[in-house]
Amino acid sequence: MKMKQHIALITLIVDDYDEAIRFYSDKLGFIITEDTYIDKDKRWVVISPEGTGSCSLLLAKAATEEQRSRIGDQTGGRVAFFLYTDDFWRDYKKLLGSDVKFIRDPKKEQYGIVAVFEDLYGNLWDLIETST
Repeated sequence: MKMKQHIALITLIVDDYDEAIRFYSDKLGFIITEDTYIDKDKRWVVISPEGTGSCSLLLAKAATEEQRSRIGDQTGGRVAFFLYTDDFWRDYKKLLGSDVKFIRDPKKEQYGIVAVFEDLYGNLWDLIETST
């Protein structure tokens, strides 16, 4: 019997829950699917882009100096997240209008069109519309 599995959440270390929620919901248009207080300092905050994707981000507030040192650089400068879209130019213009900082201009690749932007902490994201 085949096992059925999927990745549901990926942890994103943040400096402040509310600041991160504002960025991801106001600028990127993500939806808060859960925001539960675990205790006075810890919350379970899950956000995801609109659409039919099955993977969401768990916003996790850094609790130690080691965790704080990873904010904005969880992948050592590589693109960490890949936001697929069905209309690159619509979303690119929307993000520009929301003052999202693009660090690589749109480029046509074999697989589609892509541009790189950074989130409020400096994590790198690909905005991608595939050609297939």
